[in-house]
Amino acid sequence: MDTPDSLELVVALVGRPNVGKSTLFNVLTKSRDALVADYPGLTRDRQYGRVAFNSSEIIVIDTGGLSGESEELDSHMEKQTRLAVDESDIILFMVDARDGLTPADEVISDSLRRTGKQVRLIVNKTDGLDARSVASEFFSLGLGEPIAIAASQNRGIQAMLSEVLETCESVPPVPDEATAEPDETLIEAEQAFDDDEDDEERRVKVAIIGRPNVGKSTLVNRFLGEERVVVYDMPGTTRDSVFIPFDRDGKKYTFIDTAGIRRKRAVHEAIEKFSVIKSMQAIERANVVIMMIDARTEIADQDLHLIGYVLEAGRALVLTINKWDGMDDYQKDLIHKGIDKQLPFVRFAETFFISALHGSGVGKLYEAIDRAYASATKKYSTSDLTRLLEKAVQAHQPPLINGRRIKLRYAHQGGMNPPRIIVHGNQITKVPAVYKRYLTNFFRKELNSVGTPIMIEFKGSDSNPFKSSKKKNTRDGRGRVK
Repeated sequence: MDTPDSLELVVALVGRPNVGKSTLFNVLTKSRDALVADYPGLTRDRQYGRVAFNSSEIIVIDTGGLSGESEELDSHMEKQTRLAVDESDIILFMVDARDGLTPADEVISDSLRRTGKQVRLIVNKTDGLDARSVASEFFSLGLGEPIAIAASQNRGIQAMLSEVLETCESVPPVPDEATAEPDETLIEAEQAFDDDEDDEERRVKVAIIGRPNVGKSTLVNRFLGEERVVVYDMPGTTRDSVFIPFDRDGKKYTFIDTAGIRRKRAVHEAIEKFSVIKSMQAIERANVVIMMIDARTEIADQDLHLIGYVLEAGRALVLTINKWDGMDDYQKDLIHKGIDKQLPFVRFAETFFISALHGSGVGKLYEAIDRAYASATKKYSTSDLTRLLEKAVQAHQPPLINGRRIKLRYAHQGGMNPPRIIVHGNQITKVPAVYKRYLTNFFRKELNSVGTPIMIEFKGSDSNPFKSSKKKNTRDGRGRVK
């Protein structure tokens, strides 16, 4: 993915874990997109957002801390931070006023000076303290005048942004809307959903979900051709849902890499609960969901529950069985039988057997995404749907209810993603579930729909919506109508 547009200032938030980088990110972007809690090492991937300040546009990058839970994982987090530093024009090096100057701060500051980037020192958590005196301790880092803020209290933020802009030699203003030419690179940040609504409407949002350690981040990196999100063989590495705009062959996508979702009883940390919520929200925001299942483990109840949630949300679905490489014929046969036995309710979804690590089978997923999205957003005329309804009724009549046959009169489309077909008739409240499934399968087959659930809803055509609002005429004692 290309770096953000050169006409915008790109600012990276860097520092030790738990110094308030994500809190500042949320304050600047006026969002809650970065997870915030008193837990070191919470942010592990790069998170992008936009800030409009004094006629200038700023892209801010939230990064993971430069020391974490383990040395091995920390190396991955540090790599992500280095990538953010490379993308940035200026670095905001954040330190904790309450912790004071630490050896880790000194190591980080030395490293940042060697990058050749402009660095501003931000002293956070100064609320309740003498900001000037606590900031003076950090002069020894040799990064100039410290800027004191209290991100959680939204104090000092405006002054900080003013000083940051003054630090830069020139920051081009935002082009006037009346004369500016459209620039597609303005959506190069993950939080660009509200920045260009027209462009975002054209993007296919694809959420990649599954249990922890199934290979979601590896698949994202394979899609993008770069190590864009942390990949590490430990469940729960991804805790935020990361939004990544990406263009391919003239088509626009936004990939959503989500945190792994575990059984509720396995979710003990409050942080992981927050991640599950963000993953569920990602499903709601997606057009198409790629459900990943580990070929080397059995299909678990959690997989079934998660697929059920996707269907309940009405999202188009593509099944991927990952880690297919190295499986022998006997193991592959067992997996095929398991899918046929446990996932018969999603036969409409295409299934692919891939290796995200080695890339085998991944290229086919783009076409599957396109087919699922096309089916989920296709428009149908009332005449076509009514004709298919009549055909379905001729092939299989609705049952008799108390000696009266259910009559289905006509159908029309009530929405897209998922396609909603509204069927009008009488005694519709008594339509059996089995007949509703029959109609669903019939419409899916006749419409050549693939990868998306179809929602059938019934509405009584003989009901009068104005009945309750009609006013009966009454007469007074002289016979006049009141």
